[in-house]
This record gives sequence, C-alpha cells and structure tokens, in this order.
Amino acid sequence: MQKKSMVLGLAAGLMLPTLAVAQEYPSKTIKVIVPFPAGGPADTIGRVFAEKLALDIKQPVVIENRAGAGGVTGIAAVAKSDPDGYTLGVATSGTLAMNVVLQSKMPYDPLKDLTLVTQAASVAELLVVGSQVPAKTMAELVALAKAQPGKINFASTGLGSMPHMAAELFKLTAGIDIVHVPYTGAAPAVNDMLGGHVQMLFADVPVLLGSVQGGKLRALAVGSTKRVAVLPDVPTTAEAGMPQVEADNWYGIVAPAAMPPAIAAKLTAAVISAVKSVDVTDKLGKQGVVTVGSTTAEFTAYVKGEIDRWGKLVKTAGIKLN
Repeated sequence: MQKKSMVLGLAAGLMLPTLAVAQEYPSKTIKVIVPFPAGGPADTIGRVFAEKLALDIKQPVVIENRAGAGGVTGIAAVAKSDPDGYTLGVATSGTLAMNVVLQSKMPYDPLKDLTLVTQAASVAELLVVGSQVPAKTMAELVALAKAQPGKINFASTGLGSMPHMAAELFKLTAGIDIVHVPYTGAAPAVNDMLGGHVQMLFADVPVLLGSVQGGKLRALAVGSTKRVAVLPDVPTTAEAGMPQVEADNWYGIVAPAAMPPAIAAKLTAAVISAVKSVDVTDKLGKQGVVTVGSTTAEFTAYVKGEIDRWGKLVKTAGIKLN
C-alpha cells in the first residue's frame, strides 16, 4: 500500500509542471506559418484569423511566410516544431491531401505528424478564360478544346494544388487535351493569364474576383455546389452540365502532433472561436470565402476523405508531378 501511494505521489508530482504550463498558456507570442508568399489566399485567411486570435487570447500572433514545394515546406516546419501550442500553420488541400497522393516521399504524414485543429475555410474554385478565348460558356470551352487538341494551355498555382487538380478533373471529365503550365503561386499565374500567355485557369474566387469584376477575365463556372454570393451570375459546374467537376479549395489550421492535452484543448477552443467569429466570417465573406470552424475529429475525417477522393483521380488520370 505504501509503495502504491509512493507511485501515485510520484505520478502526481510529474504532472504538476505540465498542469502549471497549461494553466499559464498562452503566455507568449504564437507564430502562424503560412506556407505561401504574402498576398495569396492562404496569407489573407491567415492574417484575418491571426488578428482575431490575438485579440481573443491577449497575446501577439505573428505571421511567418515560409513558401516552397507547393506549401509542403512550411507545413513540414509546423510538423517539426515543438508541440507546445506556440506554432500553428495555415494548411491547404494541397499540403494535406493532394501532395500526399502525388509525392512518394512526403516530409510528414498529415494524419500522424500534425494536429488537424479545424477546417477554417472553404473557397470555390472559379474557372476563367482570357479575353482572347472566344468561349462564353463551359460547353463552348470544351468544344473549342476538342477542335484544337493540345492548343489550350491551363495555368495552375503549383503542382498538386487545388487549381491544378480541378483542371485535371475537368480535363478527364470532358475528355479533352489541354496542357498544364504550373506556376509558383496565384500572382504569377494570374499575371500570365492577363498577359495572354495561358488561356485558362481554375483558382480561388478571391484571387480572380477583381479581374473578373473588372472585365479582364471571363468567368465560366464555379466548382461549388451553390453559386457564390460575390458572383451571383456565374453558374455552377453542375448548372453548366458538368456536375462531376466539383472543386472547393479548403484551408485548415494545424499544429504539431503530441501537444499536451490541456494545451491542445485550450488552443483548439480559441482557434475555433476565432474562425467562427462574426469579424472573421464577415471579412472573409466579402471576398467569397466561407468560414467553417469544424472540430478536430470532423476535420481529420474530412482530410481522410479528400486523400481518398483525389487519390482516385490521380490514379485514373495518371497524373505525375514531373
């Protein structure tokens, strides 16, 4: 009995420092790694979220842009960080699902090396063409591509990105021969679209909104199940006759795996509260971004489903990263 009491006392003593740290958390700056350059959708979502989180937890929350390898470099840095609750990342469909099925050697396993805190946002993919392309509808674009196989070039924001995969899904579904031109981010892809160097692009609504509203690019369809409020006249891909081409980009807040449970609970509650706040929802909503704020369990299940879904496309279409 005495021995058992000593063991229990020792265990309690070992837990005290952890409990003390959890009670004090957060007590210093939290870093949010955005795995893409400043100015893109991940950066915008990250900064709006970070501003609200800082107000809520009464601690500084800073953004660190760490681009590379289609976002994989930055999320790998999150996975390798100390699991103390002071490093977060803005992950994308590309960093948590697409690259998992496209790359043979990933520097992290999103389901083992990360805490998938919450799905922060969902953004419809918008299909646009340049002013030099005569197609006014998705059906006309398909007809044009079939009449000129291999002549239409489509841009993407990077290999394995949602814009890349959305276009590959469109290509496979329509049975057309179009050529992929990958870029290192949204800005250079849009610039070359505006310059007429590529003819077609799927990208997040916020990335293309200004160019579409300004008449510089023509919107043909959105890949979501419903029309987006900021572009009410643009049909969905289902309305355009291709319901299989459903592609919503999504963004999540992630942290390293193996955080102490008490810290993980505090962090998760604060993150979800910030994401679902009126401030964040309104600011991002004006740009065509829908906030989510799912639980960790829900987000984990969603990521598993996305890995399976896009893995099937990669296998069927024979998509390669090189």
